[in-house]
Amino acid sequence: MIREIMKDEMFLAQRSAPATAEDLPVAEDLLDTLKAHGDSCVGMAANMIGISRRIIVFDDGGTYFLMLNPEIIRKSEPYETQESCLSLTGTRKTKRWRSIKVQYQTDQFQTRYKTFTGWTAQIIQHEIDHCNGVII
Repeated sequence: MIREIMKDEMFLAQRSAPATAEDLPVAEDLLDTLKAHGDSCVGMAANMIGISRRIIVFDDGGTYFLMLNPEIIRKSEPYETQESCLSLTGTRKTKRWRSIKVQYQTDQFQTRYKTFTGWTAQIIQHEIDHCNGVII
């Protein structure tokens, strides 16, 4: 189900709780909402649809990817960039890393580790910031 985009910065600034098996329908709604906004959005976190759980989805070159309880465990090559967000107005400066290693869980709650670089790494960092209550 496509959900409305949360724009309340007080809500968005709260750290999200870990995702559990009961939150899998939220992941489906999040993916539906991302696809509906595909012309202007490449990633979303659950708090962007009003659910404070550590769930992110993103478009990785035409393939949609789901991460439950993602954490960046390694990062390298910092750089400054500007980003926008469906939940916020305008663009904002932020610091990102060109390469990140992420620990996350699949929809079967299997723990995985994967390294991402470039644009995909930037998207993931933005969405994990949402999970951590960081407003860019």
